[in-house]
Amino acid sequence: MRTDIIEIDPQNPPAEVIDRAARLIRAGRVVAIPTDALYALVADPFNLQAVARVFRAKRRDLTRSLPLFVDGVPMAQVLAAALPEAFFKIAERFWPGAVTVVVPASANVPFKVTGNTGRLGIRQPAAPVAVRLMECLGQPLIATSANVSGYPTCRSGIEVFGVMDGRIDLVLDGGLCTGEGATTVDLTGPTWRIIREGAVSEAELRACLGPPAERPEDHAAGENPR
Repeated sequence: MRTDIIEIDPQNPPAEVIDRAARLIRAGRVVAIPTDALYALVADPFNLQAVARVFRAKRRDLTRSLPLFVDGVPMAQVLAAALPEAFFKIAERFWPGAVTVVVPASANVPFKVTGNTGRLGIRQPAAPVAVRLMECLGQPLIATSANVSGYPTCRSGIEVFGVMDGRIDLVLDGGLCTGEGATTVDLTGPTWRIIREGAVSEAELRACLGPPAERPEDHAAGENPR
């Protein structure tokens, strides 16, 4: 596979470049883009060949789900089986932005995308490239970190090209992404919990959601909480 690389202004990507990337995604291909939380690999989550290409490019365990970009709460509601109150609080406070929320997936999402877990990470990005791709395609996008699993996420288009050359089809090189990765919050249990802390801190989430309720496993059997 030949990997192409195109330099862009990430805040004002040319329409013709967005159109080219969108055509590749429609054809089941994989594109790397700069986002508001480092670089991401994007593809069509409803095309199982594209899903398989993403797993191969990252050497990702097939039991790990692939997060999705959405363009807002209505699209998230289509992809999720249920959205708790905490989701709407997070979306109102932090979206678009660098918080990924893990929720139960609806039947609209291919089971393979969820890593056969039925759980799905969703995020509304603030990055113009991602926003314009979704506007062009009218659908959510796979949006997983641009890296080989187990290694750091790439921070520049050149770094993505060096790691992913021959694994993906196109890199949109928007220069260096200096921010942190997205914070990931799991809402599938009886209380919220942070899976990965990134650009949004636990303190900010506590201010938005309140402290997470204690779970039974937080205390040994028969032990009184302190």
